[in-house]
Amino acid sequence: MTAGTHPGWDDVTRKQAMEQHLHLPRLTLATKVTITRILGVPLFIVVLIYYLLGLSRGEENAIERMVALTIFVAVALTDALDGYLARSRNEVTDLGRLLDPIADKALLLSGLILLTRPSLPALAPQIPVWFTALLISRDVFLVLGSTLIYVLAGRLRVQPRFSGKVATVFQMATIIWVLIGGAARTFNWFVGLAAVLTTISWLQYTVDGARQLAHVQHGSPPRTPPTGGL
Repeated sequence: MTAGTHPGWDDVTRKQAMEQHLHLPRLTLATKVTITRILGVPLFIVVLIYYLLGLSRGEENAIERMVALTIFVAVALTDALDGYLARSRNEVTDLGRLLDPIADKALLLSGLILLTRPSLPALAPQIPVWFTALLISRDVFLVLGSTLIYVLAGRLRVQPRFSGKVATVFQMATIIWVLIGGAARTFNWFVGLAAVLTTISWLQYTVDGARQLAHVQHGSPPRTPPTGGL
């Protein structure tokens, strides 16, 4: 044993190295909240499907409608909670960045698709088919564009846009308004504002992507993993 060493230090160092080698993504409190939100989406879908099936038979179940509304609002509102926990506790992780947009999109798209039912007149107000098609088209376009940029440029830099965040708020409000059976005039305002803001954010992200592709002509940067999500 050399001078200045401790008999147990080698074992401690070896143990720390093994722990780092076997390190798994840490489940922070914010990430646990996000996972809970994701688990709430299938429950929302099941309850809403049961409500719609009853509605198609002419048997509206107000309890099922309120349960679906409660689950949707709870999952939507906790989006702000997990973000606040991650920032305030300095626990922003790559796993959290990955799961958070998945929870948002899963909730939003499931609600839009299930509540776009032109063949079900009893469901009022009714989400227009063109509105759902606009939102799905935007998301598909941005996912494909992001993949193209990453393949060609070697990296992807995403700058969240205020218009996109506000658009998401109005999209959520549109679904909530259907679930509460709100007035048609207010509903039309929600749909119109959400559509305009969705289109603006689509154009802004497209311009951002075009600028990143333009830099490819000057040489591809080192390949690094994507740093964010849309």
